[in-house]
Amino acid sequence: MYLTPEQKAIGQENFYTAVGSTRRDFLVGAVAAGSAAGATYFGYSELSGDPVKTGFIGTGDEGSVLLTQHPPEYMDIVAIADLRALNRKRAFDGDGNEHRVGLVKKLGPECKERIKVYNNHKELLADPEIEAVVIAVPLNQHAPIAIEALNAGKHVLCEKLMAHDITQCKEMIKAAKDNNKLLAVGHQRHYSVLYDNANHIVQQGLLGEIKFIRAQWHRNNSFPGRDSWRKKIHPTEAAELEGNLKEFGYDDIDHLVNWRLFNSTGGGLMAELGSHQLDACSIFLGKVRPIAVQGYGGRNFYGVKGVGSKDKQADDREIDDHVYVTFEFPGPNYEEDNNDIVIVTYSSINTNRFEPYGESVFGSRGTMYLNLEQEALLFKEASPTTGGGGPEQRLYVLNGNAAGPVLDASESLAPSASASIANASMEKISRGYTEEMQHFCYCIRNNIFAPPKEGGLKCNGTVAMADAIMALTANLAMKYKKRIVFKDEWFDPENPAVPETDPDVVG
Repeated sequence: MYLTPEQKAIGQENFYTAVGSTRRDFLVGAVAAGSAAGATYFGYSELSGDPVKTGFIGTGDEGSVLLTQHPPEYMDIVAIADLRALNRKRAFDGDGNEHRVGLVKKLGPECKERIKVYNNHKELLADPEIEAVVIAVPLNQHAPIAIEALNAGKHVLCEKLMAHDITQCKEMIKAAKDNNKLLAVGHQRHYSVLYDNANHIVQQGLLGEIKFIRAQWHRNNSFPGRDSWRKKIHPTEAAELEGNLKEFGYDDIDHLVNWRLFNSTGGGLMAELGSHQLDACSIFLGKVRPIAVQGYGGRNFYGVKGVGSKDKQADDREIDDHVYVTFEFPGPNYEEDNNDIVIVTYSSINTNRFEPYGESVFGSRGTMYLNLEQEALLFKEASPTTGGGGPEQRLYVLNGNAAGPVLDASESLAPSASASIANASMEKISRGYTEEMQHFCYCIRNNIFAPPKEGGLKCNGTVAMADAIMALTANLAMKYKKRIVFKDEWFDPENPAVPETDPDVVG
């Protein structure tokens, strides 16, 4: 979205105005303090009893982020496990990234003596001290390890995407039910204060009738050495792990280290990036199930050496490097009028990052833009008779209208000092990692197995499976080059039907 700094500041102040004074004050206060705000904002209390003794399985890129964001007052990390010695070291020492500072910096040097270190998840799961595990391993091992953990009597918080296929998702849900253990999945936008406030605006109807949402996650990996998904493998590490990998689900060291690049270990751009945006869009639409999906995916940049443009890079990856998909979602009156459809488009590319990642929600009365999970901007559509809208107009909310609150606009003004302060503080906003771990531990200590609307996990197995169905069915639509209609039985955890084997999909 192309906006000047002044327009962005006005858009952000408009957002703060629209969410209301109580929500605005809470959001600004929490962000200014640089703190996670789950217990107060989402309505669960401080933990009663000892922190939950937790083991982390997988301490690579995402696992290290979770280690850095974990809440010590709720979660006591007693053990870590990773097949790679480099990752085990990084868990404690960090890697120089501000989001992966390491346990020593977070907890103090004594944690190295206290926290047990295991070479693999099987050793960790045999530890009777551990009550719960956080799983952040390559996608193809989410389900096998989660099911092992549940069968070992541990509660599970598994990173997204939930599993490599939908059959595995249903097996995870069954294992949690059979063992009477909690299963949470890390779609952290469910615990983002920013996204919750954005959804409040949508549900109030302030944007009017929503017919289109555009979401994207764009990156530029065309420069040599820029690709964050392609890791270098140290010869010593390859020699140390040789012969041990097939037991843990990997053909070789490349499939372990660069798992995102291969179909047998990863789920491509839709699983790793698109699932975030689809989750956000479905939240704005009331978590309704999609009607259909179609799209295009291809290796448009990484390919055979000497083929294509002069910048095209030779690479053995299997996943697409550009994807473009279109979802059809039901509008609020879809059952009475089948033309009441909301379109959600998603793109993820590897050759341009002018618009990095975020979601734009286009309504008949306003537009909301969420950027990098750090800021939300709001603008009013201009009235055909009185004007009053656009990216340079300050907004306010009129209450008491028979149809609910509506947006109105004042004259065009420069952004105020309060908007500038808010804009600067937004850089510190919590992305929801800490809050999701807080609530996971809170539900464990209070034995809460209720659905989300009754105070249970906001992203339990059933909720997360719906996100996986959207992402993985989009992959199938691109693979088979067809429009795929979603079926209700796919979303039923107790029904064995899944898109991967449906004759209407693969036939």
